Amino acid sequence: MIIRDNDEITMIEHSWKEQRGEEGSDSIANTLTPTWPHAYPQLCPKEKIIMTERSAAVFIQAWWRGTLVRRTLLHAALRAWIIQCWWRQVLAKLLAKRQRMVLEIYVQREWAAVRLQSWVRMWRVRRRYCRLLNAVRIIQVYWRWHSCHSRGFIEGHYELKENQLNVQLEISLGSQACKVQQCISLPLKE
Repeated sequence: MIIRDNDEITMIEHSWKEQRGEEGSDSIANTLTPTWPHAYPQLCPKEKIIMTERSAAVFIQAWWRGTLVRRTLLHAALRAWIIQCWWRQVLAKLLAKRQRMVLEIYVQREWAAVRLQSWVRMWRVRRRYCRLLNAVRIIQVYWRWHSCHSRGFIEGHYELKENQLNVQLEISLGSQACKVQQCISLPLKE
């Protein structure tokens, strides 16, 4: 980074003009040229410039002020760079947080959709299972009715009288028949 200080150049040129006016045409002022590149010997190293003590002091002061300005600007640039780096980190964290929130919302919606789909699938499978179970029961009832009619059946009656239970059962198995009649007394608690 190169920073030029315009005040330095003005001060050096001004001091050279003062020297030229004080000493006349045959003094050191003739050897010094007031042009701007000669004010900075580091820019023109081949030419030797003779300076007075005052002009050297002004030159050193101007150089020092330029150094201070450059240092101040360098510190300001470094501070600005640090702030920019910090701000970029903050923005990156905010962006990551937003992305994470969007991803979490997406995952929640996906899981909600998956859960609903699983519930619908479970409901459909359960409904089909209940239909099949009902069909199995109907088939079993018809089969049992058919086998009971072809093999046999049980018929029964009961009567309840004051303290007795009369039970009559008739079991028919094909050609064989069996009748059971029993009278059971009921205990009465007084």
